[in-house]
Amino acid sequence: MNTLKVKPQSQCKYDILSLGEIMIRLDPGEERIHTTRHFRVWEGGGEYNVARGLKRCFGKRAAVATAIADNPVGRLLEDLIFQGGVSTEYIKWIPYDGIGRKTRVGLNFTERGFGVRAAVGCSDRAYSAASQIRKGDIDWEKIFGTDSVRWFHTGGIYAGLSETTPEVIIEAMNAAKKHGAIISYDLNYRASLWKDTGGKAKAMEVNRSIASLVDVMIGNEEDFSAALGFEVEGLDEGCSKLDPANFKKMITEAVKVFPNFKAVATTLRNAKTASVNDWGAVLYFDGKFYDAVLRENLEICDRVGGGDSFASGLIYGLMEDKSPEDAVNYGAAHGALAMTTPGDTTTASLAEVERVMKGSSARISR
Repeated sequence: MNTLKVKPQSQCKYDILSLGEIMIRLDPGEERIHTTRHFRVWEGGGEYNVARGLKRCFGKRAAVATAIADNPVGRLLEDLIFQGGVSTEYIKWIPYDGIGRKTRVGLNFTERGFGVRAAVGCSDRAYSAASQIRKGDIDWEKIFGTDSVRWFHTGGIYAGLSETTPEVIIEAMNAAKKHGAIISYDLNYRASLWKDTGGKAKAMEVNRSIASLVDVMIGNEEDFSAALGFEVEGLDEGCSKLDPANFKKMITEAVKVFPNFKAVATTLRNAKTASVNDWGAVLYFDGKFYDAVLRENLEICDRVGGGDSFASGLIYGLMEDKSPEDAVNYGAAHGALAMTTPGDTTTASLAEVERVMKGSSARISR
């Protein structure tokens, strides 16, 4: 039994709503971005991936609030979203100007890495439709008041896209809070997003202004340091992200500053190579810490989206009134499974997640 007061399913149109940009991901497979002649197309976005995971793996009713340029690339993105089962009801379609001078679909080129070659991401997303949403553009009162949503999720990637997106996030959170939705936020610090707009100082200013409205905060040690300003001993000297003691000390301090945090969670990763990681997670809930099962030498196909899938599994556990121990293990198992397949988004089933949680082997299932 947990103490988060999640609204009953019967009172809400959607279980989960995410706010964020959805991009086209161009994946060169086993090749490099700068040498390939072929790309496979996926959809993805830090906030969207969480809603999609809750729909496809955990069977929850999911929707996304965003804006997309109304052109063939935007409609390709729509088709991919249809496959993910996420409702497009709250998507704003922005007229296309012909060449993308005013609005466009963001692109994300990502190579997976292998062995000693790390994964590489290169975004081409400036002036995207989602980055230009302004306060007042979305009818949050209808979404959270009339339609009603149980859980609202967004994050630091969307907050870093433009000057207007933090205001949109705060506007949405205030409406969500007014109507009793639980609010989660993944800090997801990306240096490239803040590089040209004030760096860490600006990231800290923006994320701290948002943090006071958050119920469930998600982020790793670097996120809490760079985006919220909580020092982590030894992080700059390359301390292991798998050391939960550092995280627990930092979270104890964070909760003093932000007592509104009802839960705080992180993944703990030690990247031995691009294709072999140690993988764990920690959840702070109701004044106590809960550790997920540590998976040593986890083999990775594509690491992108592992943290988002952790978030969706964690949210499922908390939404379904599972114990905190179970919730963090749903997240860790789902994140581990998501990294066994290419693409940002999950292909796992709830049965597979629960089988991994029980420690089942990888013998063929037939």
